[in-house]
Amino acid sequence: MLAKILNSLKITALNEMQEAALAAARENDMVLLSPTGSGKTLGFLLPLLEQIKPDVNGVQALILVPTRELALQIEQVFRQMGAGFKIVCSYGGNSTNTEKRNLANPPAVWVGTPGRVGHHLRSQNVDGSTITILVLDEFDKSLEMGFQEEMKFIIDLLPNIQKRLLTSATNMAEIPAFTGLKKPTTVNFLKDSASAPDIDVRAVEVIKEDKLLTLYSLLCKLGNRLALVFCNQRDAVENVSAYLYKKGIAHGIFHGGLEQPDRERVLLKFRNGTYPLLISTDLAARGLDIPEIESVIHFQLSDAETFLHRNGRTARMQAKGTAYLLLHPGEKPGFLPKLPPFESLPSKPTLPAPSFWDTVYISAGKKDKVSKGDVVGLLLQKGGLEKSDLGFIEIQESAAFAAVNRNKLDKLVLLLKAEKLKGKKVKIERAS
Repeated sequence: MLAKILNSLKITALNEMQEAALAAARENDMVLLSPTGSGKTLGFLLPLLEQIKPDVNGVQALILVPTRELALQIEQVFRQMGAGFKIVCSYGGNSTNTEKRNLANPPAVWVGTPGRVGHHLRSQNVDGSTITILVLDEFDKSLEMGFQEEMKFIIDLLPNIQKRLLTSATNMAEIPAFTGLKKPTTVNFLKDSASAPDIDVRAVEVIKEDKLLTLYSLLCKLGNRLALVFCNQRDAVENVSAYLYKKGIAHGIFHGGLEQPDRERVLLKFRNGTYPLLISTDLAARGLDIPEIESVIHFQLSDAETFLHRNGRTARMQAKGTAYLLLHPGEKPGFLPKLPPFESLPSKPTLPAPSFWDTVYISAGKKDKVSKGDVVGLLLQKGGLEKSDLGFIEIQESAAFAAVNRNKLDKLVLLLKAEKLKGKKVKIERAS
């Protein structure tokens, strides 16, 4: 089973932290302490999978997370594992009626944010008595965001928990009693270099007191490599975005002021390569699992802890990455023992070529029984695409999205204008 899962995830082997977590969770309750970006999701999903049973009718495992994005990422990873168990994701901003319908045929695994999970338990849309496994992922972040009372309420409604797994990217002075952990085994890789992301930190000197020009020059040098730019406030994100838009650099933005559907669409386009660049607040510093990010750019400096969480977005799952700090002459962050090496910038920046990928939207999804195979068949057989023209496909509840060759998208839409999918007329267009 493990070999099959790793193959599905395109991973050759577990890292040391994941091996230790799997062994510890087999024996006792577990507290998993490990840096952001070290692969904690697999550290709890694998032991969870070992303990859920195919013949049980009801939710067996509940995963509580602090953010919608993290819930969606865990759902995606679980599906990619190909274990054959149903998973349902619940979070604020999603349709409660749709979630209620999905929960009517209980999944084996339920992942969600405390507010929405609490709503379904209060409304008796889920029977908490069947849940035997509880995961509190990014628990430190959940406490920081004020979910303590809601989590306590939820846990009090779960009388038959047999296994409790808690993860955190920071050390905690104590674990609240309401979690119910009993003599847990602590797996602590926070100070272990073997599990720390392999990150090369570089400084970039601000040109002529112009941070925006400096950022533009750096992005031109990086080309179309997947990169994440961090700002401290959403206004700064908007300002950086407006400047880069005028310069012709394609990108997405991500902050708490966006509506949830807009945030999800931006992340989808970032994952599939339509946007090689994402400009974000620290909302993206934790809970996003996008393994291919090669570069993190600190447009504005943060505190030491946030600096580490930001950097954890790159060098994930044993990959390497680079973090760039934009610094004015003479500036040095107090949390760094010494200045990192400086990165040179091109004297004449050249605008990167557009991404190979763009995104097509199809107005049918899981509720219409649409699979990735259905989308592949439609786009290749009737849309005139070659296999090399088709990238990442994501099936959502009421829609499907596929990364396709940017130069062939307009023709694809024309060819499929009158086509059906699963016998149903669907709208097919460039994703907004």
